[in-house]
Amino acid sequence: MRSLIPTAAVAVALLIPSAALAAPTCQTKDGETTRCGIPGAMPVGWTLSTEERQARHVPRPAGPSTTELLELACVLGLFFTLLALLPEFDGWAEQDEMKNRDPNR
Repeated sequence: MRSLIPTAAVAVALLIPSAALAAPTCQTKDGETTRCGIPGAMPVGWTLSTEERQARHVPRPAGPSTTELLELACVLGLFFTLLALLPEFDGWAEQDEMKNRDPNR
Protein backbone atom coordinates (compact mmCIF):
# COMPACT_ATOMS: atom_id res chain seq x y z
CA MET A 1 0.00 0.00 0.00
CA ARG A 2 2.85 2.38 0.83
CA SER A 3 4.39 1.89 -2.60
CA LEU A 4 1.16 3.05 -4.26
CA ILE A 5 1.31 6.50 -2.65
CA PRO A 6 4.44 7.71 -4.52
CA THR A 7 3.16 6.11 -7.72
CA ALA A 8 -0.18 7.87 -7.37
CA ALA A 9 1.57 11.18 -6.56
CA VAL A 10 3.72 10.93 -9.69
CA ALA A 11 0.68 10.01 -11.82
CA VAL A 12 -1.31 12.96 -10.48
CA ALA A 13 1.62 15.33 -11.03
CA LEU A 14 1.96 14.17 -14.64
CA LEU A 15 -1.76 14.37 -15.38
CA ILE A 16 -2.33 17.88 -13.99
CA PRO A 17 -1.70 20.36 -16.82
CA SER A 18 0.67 23.17 -16.05
CA ALA A 19 0.12 26.75 -17.10
CA ALA A 20 2.15 27.65 -20.16
CA LEU A 21 3.56 31.12 -19.82
CA ALA A 22 4.49 32.83 -23.06
CA ALA A 23 6.34 36.06 -23.62
CA PRO A 24 4.35 38.96 -25.07
CA THR A 25 4.67 39.63 -28.78
CA CYS A 26 5.38 42.98 -30.33
CA GLN A 27 4.94 44.45 -33.79
CA THR A 28 7.32 46.15 -36.16
CA LYS A 29 6.63 49.52 -37.79
CA ASP A 30 5.19 47.58 -40.75
CA GLY A 31 2.65 45.79 -38.53
CA GLU A 32 4.36 42.37 -38.63
CA THR A 33 4.42 40.32 -35.44
CA THR A 34 7.85 39.76 -33.90
CA ARG A 35 9.54 39.12 -30.57
CA CYS A 36 9.92 42.00 -28.18
CA GLY A 37 13.40 43.32 -27.51
CA ILE A 38 14.86 42.79 -30.97
CA PRO A 39 15.88 45.72 -33.17
CA GLY A 40 12.88 47.19 -34.98
CA ALA A 41 10.29 45.96 -32.48
CA MET A 42 7.85 48.51 -31.15
CA PRO A 43 6.86 48.63 -27.44
CA VAL A 44 4.46 46.06 -25.99
CA GLY A 45 0.84 46.94 -26.84
CA TRP A 46 1.67 49.14 -29.84
CA THR A 47 -0.41 48.41 -32.95
CA LEU A 48 -0.48 49.76 -36.45
CA SER A 49 -3.24 52.30 -37.01
CA THR A 50 -6.35 51.19 -38.87
CA GLU A 51 -5.76 53.62 -41.74
CA GLU A 52 -2.19 52.39 -42.31
CA ARG A 53 -3.28 48.76 -42.07
CA GLN A 54 -6.00 49.28 -44.70
CA ALA A 55 -3.58 51.19 -46.96
CA ARG A 56 -1.13 48.26 -46.88
CA HIS A 57 -3.80 45.62 -47.38
CA VAL A 58 -3.64 44.25 -50.92
CA PRO A 59 -7.01 42.87 -52.03
CA ARG A 60 -6.91 39.37 -53.47
CA PRO A 61 -8.70 38.52 -56.71
CA ALA A 62 -12.23 37.15 -56.31
CA GLY A 63 -11.48 33.81 -57.94
CA PRO A 64 -8.96 31.83 -59.94
CA SER A 65 -7.66 33.29 -63.17
CA THR A 66 -8.31 31.79 -66.59
CA THR A 67 -4.77 30.36 -66.69
CA GLU A 68 -5.24 28.65 -63.34
CA LEU A 69 -8.51 27.11 -64.52
CA LEU A 70 -6.86 25.88 -67.72
CA GLU A 71 -3.98 24.35 -65.72
CA LEU A 72 -6.47 22.62 -63.42
CA ALA A 73 -8.39 21.21 -66.38
CA CYS A 74 -5.15 19.86 -67.90
CA VAL A 75 -4.05 18.22 -64.66
CA LEU A 76 -7.46 16.62 -64.14
CA GLY A 77 -7.54 15.46 -67.77
CA LEU A 78 -4.11 13.86 -67.39
CA PHE A 79 -5.19 12.18 -64.14
CA PHE A 80 -8.35 10.70 -65.67
CA THR A 81 -6.42 9.63 -68.79
CA LEU A 82 -3.97 7.70 -66.63
CA LEU A 83 -6.87 6.10 -64.77
CA ALA A 84 -8.42 5.04 -68.08
CA LEU A 85 -5.14 3.44 -69.19
CA LEU A 86 -4.98 1.16 -66.15
CA PRO A 87 -5.62 -2.53 -66.91
CA GLU A 88 -8.94 -4.03 -65.88
CA PHE A 89 -8.78 -5.56 -62.42
CA ASP A 90 -11.62 -7.27 -60.65
CA GLY A 91 -9.66 -8.53 -57.64
CA TRP A 92 -9.50 -12.20 -58.69
CA ALA A 93 -6.65 -14.14 -60.21
CA GLU A 94 -6.99 -17.49 -61.97
CA GLN A 95 -5.17 -19.23 -59.12
CA ASP A 96 -7.74 -17.89 -56.66
CA GLU A 97 -10.61 -19.32 -58.72
CA MET A 98 -8.95 -22.74 -58.80
CA LYS A 99 -8.55 -22.74 -55.01
CA ASN A 100 -12.19 -21.85 -54.55
CA ARG A 101 -13.36 -24.62 -56.91
CA ASP A 102 -11.09 -27.37 -55.52
CA PRO A 103 -12.74 -28.97 -52.48
CA ASN A 104 -9.51 -30.84 -51.54
CA ARG A 105 -7.35 -27.79 -51.05
